[in-house]
Amino acid sequence: MRLGGSRLLAWLVDWACVLGWVALTAAVGVPLYLAHVIRPANAVVLNVVGALVIVMPVVLALAWCESRPEAATVGKRVMKLVVRANGRSPRLNVAIVRNILKVGVPWLIGHAAVFAIVSASGDGGVPFGVWALTVCAYVLPLALIFSLFVGRGRAPYDWACGTEVTRRSAG
Repeated sequence: MRLGGSRLLAWLVDWACVLGWVALTAAVGVPLYLAHVIRPANAVVLNVVGALVIVMPVVLALAWCESRPEAATVGKRVMKLVVRANGRSPRLNVAIVRNILKVGVPWLIGHAAVFAIVSASGDGGVPFGVWALTVCAYVLPLALIFSLFVGRGRAPYDWACGTEVTRRSAG
């Protein structure tokens, strides 16, 4: 299998793990909301809380996995891939930036688009800026996936952080 295909499958395995985290936070948050312990808030507060409770733990967990000697998330281990920076595991700060660009930014753009559409839909029309944000929420992940299959298969976040995903060497 080509490296791009292996990276995409590794990403899907990682997202299965992420969905487990989302389910856990929902299992805690929904009953608290239904019991009126958590009150509804405006879109900005909801985005900030979502970033702190869901997105940041995911980014930090992925970065921690990639900065360890194995240099691989669960999905990368399954697909026998590693992240390298100058021939070794990236430092934690590099892995954090890499995962903010890879996961955090697209996720937060998607959340912002959803909240903006919901907020604007009650006003009788959706402003152009909200549509533009929504287009970005769809185009950015597709562009990141596409980048895995062209050139050297390095995504923009790999170029920005000086990292590269390669097959794990035998032994």
